[in-house]
Amino acid sequence: MSTVVFYEKPGCGNNTKQKVWLAASGHTVLAKNLLIEKWTAERLGAFFDDLPVAQWFNPAAPKVKSGEVDPDAFDAQSALALMLKEPLLIRRPLMEVDGVLRVGFDAKAVDAWIGLNDSQPKEEPCPVCHRSEPCPAPSAAP
Repeated sequence: MSTVVFYEKPGCGNNTKQKVWLAASGHTVLAKNLLIEKWTAERLGAFFDDLPVAQWFNPAAPKVKSGEVDPDAFDAQSALALMLKEPLLIRRPLMEVDGVLRVGFDAKAVDAWIGLNDSQPKEEPCPVCHRSEPCPAPSAAP
């Protein structure tokens, strides 16, 4: 099984479900707080590979949902610059296994990549209602 470095927003219920699923599948999960990680444009951009820039953004981020940030309006350089300032805009989770980087939790893709057991359905675990209700803000406690 694999060791998964899992960059998440602490307190996000969907990230919690994803970590539990990975662990139940035999993987070791090293959770890190995506919001306080010391990102550079180069390091963050490596997770997005060939995805269109608009798919780098978290569609549930308050500024995306309100229309204040339009993911389609950004090129790679400007998107990364904004995400470095406002990490809530980053699509999550970011995952790393043996130097391979991925963004988002598409269960079929994760299963093909490192394997998942059948303890969860083979579909995106984020319910449709999550798009209208963002995860709670992480607490200030460590």
